Amino acid sequence: MAEKGEKIVCANRQAGFRYELLDKIEAGLMLVGSEVKSLRDGHAQLTDAYITHHNGEFFLYKAHISHYPPANQFNHDPTRTRKLLLHHHQIEHLLGKMKERGLTIIPTKIYFKKGKAKCEISLARGKKTIDKRETIKKKDQKREIERALKRR
Repeated sequence: MAEKGEKIVCANRQAGFRYELLDKIEAGLMLVGSEVKSLRDGHAQLTDAYITHHNGEFFLYKAHISHYPPANQFNHDPTRTRKLLLHHHQIEHLLGKMKERGLTIIPTKIYFKKGKAKCEISLARGKKTIDKRETIKKKDQKREIERALKRR
């Protein structure tokens, strides 16, 4: 949930279904001006986004931040690679965990905290098809229970 002074721009709702989320970390985003303006308007998507590391730095790929119309010719590329700003100890922690088999890092949401754009990233393990079916079953059962309680 959003804390006080936190405005959620977009969330990766499929992440909880496709992956088992283990550890969450807050990272800053290195953005250009038109991207910040577009984010403030709420024009972003994380559906196909993923995170990789290169030379000890982490980058966000395929996150779609739409053009900001008033920027005209000075607009940004909507799916460009963006650098994530992390502390050294966070980078070491993530690199150590990624060496484990089957773990990956995915973006779960983008939000503003105290005027700064942040990205919540999660250490995740991919779910198998059986686990996904169980998640759907639990969700359906919960929905049925809520409907039954409403009827009473």
